Amino acid sequence: MSDSPAPVRIANISGFYGDRASAMTDMLSSAEGGSIDYITGDYLAELTMLILAKDKLRRPDGGFARSFLTQLDACLDLIADRNVKVVSNAGGLNPAGLAAELQKLIASRGLSLTVGYVDGDDLTDQSQGTSLPEFAGAVSANAYLGAFGIVDCLDAGADIVVTGRVTDASVIVGPAAHHFGWTRDHLDEIAGAMAAGHVIECGAQATGGNYPGSTRGELPAEPVLPGFPIAEIEVDGSSVITKQAHTGGAVTAGTVIAQLLYEVTGARYPGPDATLRLDRVQVEDLGDNRVRISGATGELPPPTTKVSVNRIGGYRNELHVYLTGLDIEAKADLFIRQMDTVQPRPATVEYRLERTDHPDASTQAAATARLSCVCWDNSPEPGVAEKTVNAWARGAIGIGLGTYSGAFFDGTPPRGTAYGVYEPAYVPNDLPRHTAHRPDGTAVPIDPPERTAPVGPALTDLPVPTPSPDAAAAFGTTHRGPLGLLVDARSGDKGGSANIGLWVRTDLTVDREEVYRWLLSTVTTDSLRTLLPEIADRDLVVDIHPVPHLLAVNVVIQDILGHGVAHGARFDPQAKGLGEWLRSRHVDLPDNLSSDTAPVSTSGKDQS
Repeated sequence: MSDSPAPVRIANISGFYGDRASAMTDMLSSAEGGSIDYITGDYLAELTMLILAKDKLRRPDGGFARSFLTQLDACLDLIADRNVKVVSNAGGLNPAGLAAELQKLIASRGLSLTVGYVDGDDLTDQSQGTSLPEFAGAVSANAYLGAFGIVDCLDAGADIVVTGRVTDASVIVGPAAHHFGWTRDHLDEIAGAMAAGHVIECGAQATGGNYPGSTRGELPAEPVLPGFPIAEIEVDGSSVITKQAHTGGAVTAGTVIAQLLYEVTGARYPGPDATLRLDRVQVEDLGDNRVRISGATGELPPPTTKVSVNRIGGYRNELHVYLTGLDIEAKADLFIRQMDTVQPRPATVEYRLERTDHPDASTQAAATARLSCVCWDNSPEPGVAEKTVNAWARGAIGIGLGTYSGAFFDGTPPRGTAYGVYEPAYVPNDLPRHTAHRPDGTAVPIDPPERTAPVGPALTDLPVPTPSPDAAAAFGTTHRGPLGLLVDARSGDKGGSANIGLWVRTDLTVDREEVYRWLLSTVTTDSLRTLLPEIADRDLVVDIHPVPHLLAVNVVIQDILGHGVAHGARFDPQAKGLGEWLRSRHVDLPDNLSSDTAPVSTSGKDQS
C-alpha cells in the first residue's frame, strides 16, 4: 500500500470578472461538492486592473471584484458546512477592503469563518530611480506575486483568503503548497501545480469552453453549458484534471492541451516561485473526463518580478457605416476621403473595411459590408481629447446624405471613452512588499526567493521532428483545404502581443506524429505572413516555438494588439478569434494524412 497522501482537490469557479455567477453555488451544492477541498477563483486580467482602477478613482473603498461578494453571500453556509476553503484574487486593487466586507458578511450570518488577505503588489505610487521603471502617471501598477502569502494565511487557519495581483496560477499553487507542506525548494512540485493551475484558472475553458471540438461533436449536447474544472493535485505536483459528473462539457486531452498553450510563449513559463518547463509537460487522457498532467519540471524563478502597468492613453471613438451591393471598395474610398475632411481631426485615425458581403445575396445583410471608422486622441490639455473624438464622430452624420448610395449608420454617433495603454515592467523581487495578513490581524512579510536564475532559452532543447523544406514533395499528393482539418488552435492576448497555440487534433486516427511533422513544415514565419496578411502588412515579428510532447507549436505575434486590450487597436482586441481565423485558411493538405477528417463548412446557407 502506498504511503503517499491523497491528492488535494482544487476547483476553480471563475476565469474572469463577470464569469458565470452561479458557478460557486453549482459546484458546492451538488452531491459531489463535499469532496472539494478548495474553491478558487481568478477575477483579474490586464484589462480588469484598469477597470478596477477606474472604480477605485470613483470610490476609494472600491477596487475589488464585487461579484465575488455576491457569490460568497450565497455560499457561506455551504462553505462552513462542507469545510471548504476559498482562495481568490478578487481583492484586485483593494484586498483589505474586500476582506473587511467579507468579515462583516460572515459576522451578520453568525458564522465562525476566518478571513486572511494578501497585499503588497500595488506599486502605483512608487517612482523609482534611473535603473528601475517609472510608474508616474500610472492608474495601476501591480506586481505579479507568488503563492507563499496565500500559504501563510492558510497555515494560520484562514478559511477564506483574498489577494491582490498574484499570478493566475498562484491561487491554485498556494492551496497545494499549504496542503503538502511544500517549501520554495520544491521546484518540480510547484511547477506541476503551476501547470494544473494554468489549465483550470480560466474556468470552463478547461472543460470544453472555446474549444474547436465543441462544434464537431466532441462534447455532449446536454447540459449545454460546460461545468467548471477540478484539479486533483498529487504530492509530487502531478495532477488529474476533471469535472463533476453531472455537469456539461468534457475534459479531454484536447481541452487540456488547449489551455496549456493558452497565453504562453516558449518552452519556459516563468513565475515568482518557479519557472515551469512547459515543454516537459505530458498529457494522458485517462477517459471518463479525467486527464493526467505529468512531467512538469521546475527551474529557479527569475530575479525580477513582472509588473502590470496601466495608464490612460487618451480618448477613443468608433463608428460604423454600412455599404450594400455593388462597388463596395469605391463606396468605402469615397466615404473615407470625405471623413478625412472632418475637423478637428484626431491624432490617429484608422479605417477598417470588413467585407462580409456576398455577390447576388438573397438577403440585404448578406449583401452588406461594414466600414469601421476608429480614432484616438491623446491631447494633454484637459478635455480636449474627448471633445476631439466626439466632434469627429458627429462629423460623419453631416456627410450622411452627401456620400455613396445606400449609406446608413448603426446608430447615433457614440461618445468617446478613455482608452488604456498597457505595458509590462520588471522590478527586483524585493521591491514589492508581499505581505500576508493573517486572520488574527498579524501582518507577516513574505520574503522573496533566496535563489533565482535568469530565465533560460525560449526554444525547447527536446528533439523536434525535422520539418521538410518542401512539404509538397515530402508528404505526397495534396489537396487544398482548411488548416483546421488537421489542427486545432487556441489564441489570446499577451499584453500587446498575441499567441496562437496550434496542436494536432486529438481525434485524428491517422499518424499524429506524421501530422506534427507536416505542421512544423507548414506553419513557418514565411507561411504565416501569407496566411495572416495582417502580419506582412504591418511588418510584425513572429516567433514559433515547438512543443513536441504535446505535438504542438506556439506562435507569438509581437505587437499585433498595439498597447494591449484596452487600446482597442484591432478588430478582435484580445485575439480570441485569431486562432480560428488561422484554422480556416486553406493550405496544401496531404491526401494520406487527412482521409479521416470531415469537411469544414466555411459559409452559412447558400447565398444564391
